[in-house]
Amino acid sequence: MKQISLLITILFSISFSSCAQDKNPVNKNHSYEIIVPELQNPWGFEFLPDGSMLINEKSGRMIHYKNGKKSIISGLPKIEVLGQGGLMDIKLHPNYKNNGWIYITYAASNDTNKGANTSIMRAKLEGNKLSNQEVLYTATPNTTAGQHFGSRIAFDANNHLYFSIGDRGERDVNPQDLSRDGGKIYRLNDDGSIPKDNPFLNNPNAKKAIFSYGHRNPQGMVIHPETGEIWSHEHGPKGGDEINIIQSGKNYGWPLVTYGINYYGTKISDKTRMPGTQQPIYYWDPSIAPSGMAFITSDIYPNWKGNLLIGSLKFQYLNRCVIKKNKVIKEERLLDKIGRVRSIRQGPNGYIYVGVENVGIVKIIPKN
Repeated sequence: MKQISLLITILFSISFSSCAQDKNPVNKNHSYEIIVPELQNPWGFEFLPDGSMLINEKSGRMIHYKNGKKSIISGLPKIEVLGQGGLMDIKLHPNYKNNGWIYITYAASNDTNKGANTSIMRAKLEGNKLSNQEVLYTATPNTTAGQHFGSRIAFDANNHLYFSIGDRGERDVNPQDLSRDGGKIYRLNDDGSIPKDNPFLNNPNAKKAIFSYGHRNPQGMVIHPETGEIWSHEHGPKGGDEINIIQSGKNYGWPLVTYGINYYGTKISDKTRMPGTQQPIYYWDPSIAPSGMAFITSDIYPNWKGNLLIGSLKFQYLNRCVIKKNKVIKEERLLDKIGRVRSIRQGPNGYIYVGVENVGIVKIIPKN
């Protein structure tokens, strides 16, 4: 009887968990086409002015995809492939056509300290080789932990460079300590210098590049196309994935407040809010494991304008969030069960492109 009772409990738990996630409807009014096949983990990708793509594979390869052919880019920095870290995001400077700068994040190591941490650099593309490399920021210290490297890149209208670094698995040390890297969103000028209005510039104990803190592992960040606000999402633990609007100098609470619990079921904090910390505009429970992020502005998807797309690694779909007054009022699943959605871009032609692990880059096509 005990075994039967245990089985019933397990089945009920699975059913409840499924119902909690399956409440969001599946949109079947769109198909997709695989544009770039046979990619293992397209962590980030960008479109060059000629319509070709630069694609970062987490394994440490940068690919130039043009006219149906893949070319491997040489001249990359030394990349440490460690757990969730490797070659990660890629972003063109807003004025790329004139200055040619490409920005990448990656897990960096060195000969004197085992492990790795998140680094960001800029470089230029000459043929199929990176040149003029400039390392702009490297988080310290290195650690052999394989989790929570971040890291997304965004530029605001003033060409300030934002990038995220996760807590590197040291939640009780890094996110709330301004003297330490990890669990932060950073802000630099495009050349790597510190903006004069950064919030902690006059704090003698703080890392001067920090823009906001109290984050766990932000793997999505984008500038709102109308308001210019910085939107970010981050992985929670078990439950508690968040969408946040990032403000200068603000504390986003991790791990002092959270809507999640430890993976083995115990509490991290008994608080979901606290004075001096910011509330997310939305959170998921159960977690969807969000990655990639894009606002839709294209006329190709007229009913989706202003919506927010976020990938789900855990449940393997693209999540469409309908936003009203900075609130998520509706969600639906696109590309359901396609695979682990890692990266999202609205292309220069207006189509939405999605990087899916072990599938490639796919284009979403409206059905007539």
